[in-house]
Amino acid sequence: MFERSRKGEHALLIQPHAGGPPDEDLMEEFADLARSAGASIAAVLTARIDRPNAAMLIGSGKLEEVKAAADATGADLILVNHPLTPGQERNLERALQRRVVDRTGLILDIFAQRAHSHDGKLQVELAQLKHMATRLVRGWTHLERQRGGSIGLRGPGETQLETDRRLLQKRLEQLQRRLEKVEVQRTQMRRARVRSELPRVALVGYTNAGKSTLFNALTGADAYAADQLFATLDPTVRRIELSGGGVVLADTVGFVRDLPHELVAAFRSTLSESREADLLLHVVDAADPLRDERIAQVDAVLRDIGAGDIPQLLVFNKIDKLDDGEGATQPRLDRPAEGRMRVWLSARDGRGLDVLRQALAEALQLRHLVGEVRIPPQAAKLRARLHDLGAVRGEEHDEHGWRIRVDLPLADAQKLFVQAHGEALRPLLPPEEAEDAA
Repeated sequence: MFERSRKGEHALLIQPHAGGPPDEDLMEEFADLARSAGASIAAVLTARIDRPNAAMLIGSGKLEEVKAAADATGADLILVNHPLTPGQERNLERALQRRVVDRTGLILDIFAQRAHSHDGKLQVELAQLKHMATRLVRGWTHLERQRGGSIGLRGPGETQLETDRRLLQKRLEQLQRRLEKVEVQRTQMRRARVRSELPRVALVGYTNAGKSTLFNALTGADAYAADQLFATLDPTVRRIELSGGGVVLADTVGFVRDLPHELVAAFRSTLSESREADLLLHVVDAADPLRDERIAQVDAVLRDIGAGDIPQLLVFNKIDKLDDGEGATQPRLDRPAEGRMRVWLSARDGRGLDVLRQALAEALQLRHLVGEVRIPPQAAKLRARLHDLGAVRGEEHDEHGWRIRVDLPLADAQKLFVQAHGEALRPLLPPEEAEDAA
């Protein structure tokens, strides 16, 4: 065994590929992941693998090449853009005398840096421990075995590795119980939002597409946004007002190709914001040459988490980075005969936000009711509620009560209709809406 370095920021990247030229886009994304984790890139090597080596993934010749490149560049960390078995990871570390981290471990490290909320940290720790459970090695060698029985020192005792596994299992169970409590709390909060009858919209998309920037632009919030992969993990929820009424908007974690299944499972409460939404705002980097592939990859993850059937509105962000020849530098709303509506905008400079709000109201079928209603004197509470909602456009008072001109979102009218004296709003409601509300 060798003493594993606690450092590891100067990284050599290995990109395995099977036949043909390596995927340059995949290599660049992995390099971005490494930089997002805080590593500097010493070198990038490709490794053609037609038949994976069961012991080390790569062959002996490539192993020597990696060792020579690491020695020459001073790399103290080896990052492999491929899942490694625990045995492969340990064998590579022994052979290279350096820390070795696979794709899953790298993404987990980024998540650990980005999570700030209590439940986000619990979710990351749970995923890390599950990943670590099969990768435990003896952390120190001065304890061959602990003492066994107290009388005559019977039995061989317990190895340090067994102690580590037992403690890790206890911690896993503890984290699972805590997360179950958090999930109950989140479910109660979501039920409260459902009872409020506000439509729920979730921002989804490939990581670094500009979701948090768009969220801030729409809500005036200050969610962290940066030009890096997985800039934000913790979901943020805000209410926004559209022309047809209020909407609950949630910013969620970004997706990436081949998102490890451990993360999908650990972040079920975060991803549930997407599963339980009425509409998904699928944010796309309009300037990304591989945007169509990114859309397909996000759709695949949405299907994996059970959100594949939820209606989507495509939002092509970052049009400020497009060339004029692209023909999409101006905000616009496309309504294709088939497929999803598309909005082109720039969240950074605010161009096209009004177009997006219009598309949101249209996609959610938010409607306003405009007209005049008669409110009897005993329905003063209903009148006050209309004023609170800002729906009153004018009113006149006489001995029969109030004659009020209103401009009221349909959702608000339906809620008021079932309350005391709400029958006064019946003239505004279409017959089928009045029946549904009743």
